[in-house]
Amino acid sequence: MRSSNPVFSRRGFSRDNGYAGFDAQQQAGNPYATNPYATNPYAADPQTGAPAAVRSNAMTLDDVVSRTALTLGTVILTAVISWLALPVDPANIGKSYGIAIGAGLVAFVLAMIQSFKSKPAPALIIGYAAFEGVFLGVISAAVSTTISPGVVIQAVLGTMCVFAAVLFAYKMRWIRVTRRFYGFVMAAAVGFLLLMAANALFALFGGGDGLGFRSGGLGIVFGIVGIVLGAFFLALDFKQVEDGVAYGAPREESWLAAFGLTVTLVWIYTEMLRLLSILQGDD
Repeated sequence: MRSSNPVFSRRGFSRDNGYAGFDAQQQAGNPYATNPYATNPYAADPQTGAPAAVRSNAMTLDDVVSRTALTLGTVILTAVISWLALPVDPANIGKSYGIAIGAGLVAFVLAMIQSFKSKPAPALIIGYAAFEGVFLGVISAAVSTTISPGVVIQAVLGTMCVFAAVLFAYKMRWIRVTRRFYGFVMAAAVGFLLLMAANALFALFGGGDGLGFRSGGLGIVFGIVGIVLGAFFLALDFKQVEDGVAYGAPREESWLAAFGLTVTLVWIYTEMLRLLSILQGDD
């Protein structure tokens, strides 16, 4: 199992090319044909030969839910604390953005360290969630102060709606998660991130809005694109969880699943907040 986010894991994606569900009879008849864990110790217990799915240390959906609740809870808690403890001064808004950027950079570094580790490190993942929460709390407070007090609630509700819609579509098998889909999403994400990096560099050295990808009409377009990409990543995250449970990944892998879901939801929220800020700022 791997994190489906662009850089947060180097582990293999599942080998099936069909719908996100699983053909139990095919797996039972040929367990090594599609199981990405077939060539590692997770496919069967080396002592007893028991299938991984019945081993006591196999990952379950409850493990993923509990780890995700912990990481998202950390994000929310630190976001609320930072919002209350670091009041935004409209006359010195740059200070708030400086704090947010600093926390965001620390979160990014922790995420990159985790991405190069062979196993999930819960301390790194929780640390990432804590600093990401500071980033979101300060940014949300700044946007609420300068744009509209209700924009943050709207962004939260929007993020929840995207999550619920993708989960429903995934469960109904309306979303077909294949290798081609995976490759398309990754290519689109890399292109999106490169454009945003170029826009940030032009803004940093040239001033203003850079290439204009984050303001005005282009900002609205790229905000929608960012949210759609986040929805695609949610589908990949759900596939990651389903693969891990079905193929008997070790319990510790649930931390990576929680990590991937947290990163994706943070992505969707920030893009939603940016889009709503542009829309309400133009009123």
